[in-house]
This record gives sequence, C-alpha cells and structure tokens, in this order.
Amino acid sequence: MKITHATRRLAAALASSALLFTTPCAMALEAVKILAPAAPGGGWDQTARSMQRALQSGDIVKRVTVDNKPGAGGTIGLAQFVTSSKGDPQAMMVTGMVMIGAILVNGSPVNLSQVTPLARLTGEYEVLVVSAASKIQKLSDLTALLKTNPGAVSWGGGSAGAPDHLLAAMIAKSVGVDPTKINYIAHAGGGEAQAAILGGHVTVGVSGWGEFAPQIKAGKLRAIAISSEQRLPDVKDVPTLKEQGIDVVMANWRALFGAPGISEAQKAELVAAIDKAVKTPSWKETLDKNEWTDLYLSGDGFKKFLDAEQPRIAEIVNTLGLAKK
Repeated sequence: MKITHATRRLAAALASSALLFTTPCAMALEAVKILAPAAPGGGWDQTARSMQRALQSGDIVKRVTVDNKPGAGGTIGLAQFVTSSKGDPQAMMVTGMVMIGAILVNGSPVNLSQVTPLARLTGEYEVLVVSAASKIQKLSDLTALLKTNPGAVSWGGGSAGAPDHLLAAMIAKSVGVDPTKINYIAHAGGGEAQAAILGGHVTVGVSGWGEFAPQIKAGKLRAIAISSEQRLPDVKDVPTLKEQGIDVVMANWRALFGAPGISEAQKAELVAAIDKAVKTPSWKETLDKNEWTDLYLSGDGFKKFLDAEQPRIAEIVNTLGLAKK
C-alpha cells in the first residue's frame, strides 16, 4: 500500500484525537495526603474523608490518604503540617473558622498565614433557639432583655471561643452591649446544651442548624434567628439576624489548605483537582446526607475572604479576653 501525504495527515489526526481522549487519565494526580487536625469522626475528619472519596470516585487523584492529628483546636496538626510538609505539592490540610480562634486561644506559634489557601468547601450557619415554653417569641424579645440586663440573658453553647460563643458576642456588640458582659455558659457537647435549653436552665441556645434541627422540627425548640445572609431554602420559616436588624452573618466554614512554600503551578493543580471533586456525585451526596451548606470558593476568592475573616474573628476573641498572651 502506497503511503500518501493524505494518509500521513489522516494518521496524525487520528493519533492526535486518541491523545485527547486519553489525556484526562494521564493528567490525574498520582497521590494526595490530607491531614485532618482532629480525632476521627469529627467535622474536619468527615470533611477530609468525604473529599478523599470524591477525589477517588472521579478518578481525579489515583491515591488519597487521610491522617489524623488531633489536639488544641487543630493547632497541633497545623504545627505538624507547617514543619513537616513544607514544599510538598501532594499535601493538603482540612481546617476552618474554629482554628482562627484556636490559634489565639492556645497561643499557637504557627498560624494560617504560613500555609497555602486552596478552597473553602462547606459551612454551617448558627441558629438561635429557645424552648417551646419560653416567653421569648422572637429575636427582638431577646435583644430587649439583653439591652436592659445583659447578665439576665444566659447563652448556652459549645466551648468558650467556639463559633457559638463568638456569635453571641457579635450579636451583643451589634445591639450596643459590651460583649464581655454576656453570660455565656459553655457546654461539653450538643446533648448537654440541648438539655439545658429544654430544661429552662439557659435563656437561649446557640449552635449549628444540624445540632438543633430534630428538636426544632419536633416542636420542642423554637428557632428565632439564623446567621445566614438570606433565609435558607430548607428553613424558610426561620428569619435571619440581618432581616431582624442585627447586621451579623456567620458560617462555621471548613476549607482545604496546601503546604507552605508550594509554587503557583502546584497550587493551581491542587485547586483544579478540588474544583473537579466538588462536582462529583459523591461530593453532592455528602452535602445532602450531612446537611452541609455548599460555600465553595477557591483560589484568589478564598484568599480574599480569609483576609477579611481572620481579623474579624480575632477582634471578637481579643475583645472577650480569650487570646493567650
């Protein structure tokens, strides 16, 4: 058979087409390590393992491992990540809003400026609840009492310096009350806080929507406000703080960071992988199952968000006198 110029061109075109079809597989990252700076089973661990499944289910990364390093609000894991993963283009760490406060509360020698922001993934908005038997019917009833006598309003939530505590302080500041005067009662867990609210031992409870949702739906707790920018589609009957005159928006967000010292190209490769992962059926199923709000924001957009979020949280933590000197 005589090989003509036309035949050669056809063969080249076919080879090029074959390369296009095989490129996605060839471009898959070889391996990624995700550090969850918390014990197995918690929110950061769940986020890490959900991202692991999404990356692998979409054939985006060939091999993904998750390692746990709990302690001190994630700052022990952060310290390890900063010192042992420098320049590693395969390393990622899950963290979130809680760590901003933990860095200050624990006097951590390392902070988030030393790692590479990749993407904000999810968030959970905070809800204010009272028992169904409470005389407080709406947020204005609560704030009127707060303005009259801050100490008479007891807030039940998680540990000191956690998002629940910070939100209570932000609300107080917004209505002209000294945040240091609020009567915040920290609880070890959601069950303990719920018992205190249902028993009338605290005036108002503060936590993520998922924590109180079953009791709200059962009519045992009354939700008087949520900390989202707009009403949530699944919670349309709960008004936001903003629409009730409190200019406060807060989400307990979770995110992924890359190692210190990676190049812009290496950062872009990780962000591209995450961009693909959050579009997989696996990730969408995770959001639905856990009732996580999709707050995806990657690259420079996430960096810009962090530049505004960190000083905002730090100001409240410092005002409350929780920062370790």
